[in-house]
Amino acid sequence: MTDPIQSRILTEVAQYYSAKLEAHGATPQGVDWNGSESHHLRHRQFLRLLADSRHSSVIDLGCGFGDFLRFLRDNGHPGHFIGYDVAPSMIEKARKLHGEGEDRCWRVGAEPNETADFAIASGIFNVKGDVPNETWISYVQQTLDVLARAGRRGFGFNILSLSSDPDRRRSNLFYADPAQMLSHCISRYGRSIALLQDYGLYEFTVLVRHTQVKI
Repeated sequence: MTDPIQSRILTEVAQYYSAKLEAHGATPQGVDWNGSESHHLRHRQFLRLLADSRHSSVIDLGCGFGDFLRFLRDNGHPGHFIGYDVAPSMIEKARKLHGEGEDRCWRVGAEPNETADFAIASGIFNVKGDVPNETWISYVQQTLDVLARAGRRGFGFNILSLSSDPDRRRSNLFYADPAQMLSHCISRYGRSIALLQDYGLYEFTVLVRHTQVKI
């Protein structure tokens, strides 16, 4: 991504999460989540995408310190895992915690240079800072195309929901309209799409399975 606005966004995102990791370490708070219970609940939504593909490979875009790899292994998914993050300190921590080997690797970056069966992104669309909503929406949509290219069989992501209570929203966070997001994904990626907003958090998860649509 060479666009100057995107470069600014990625630099600010990397700085934000590096500071969280430095302050809280390899914990849910270190990737700006409230706690381990909600963190695992988010992870669990992506299992639907992998349910029939236990050995499928996964790209995790915005992998943080690699907790989704631990979650996959704990839930019986041995497939190859590639973690990407724009914050070098996150990748360094992931390598220290999980190592590298034939079944896992870690890369600094915002766009994968390889593909996997599935690509997922958890939490990377939430913290917009002072970026205008219109600019952030464009960034989100371009990043969804990155996920669509990276996941040969499909991809998934989560995002904060406008269905959340207005008094709980924060000005530095981005909240998406579930209906608009579903409409965008159907028009762009085909009809094999699920939107999950029934798991008790102020967000939703979208799962996309590729049929014949290529981005």
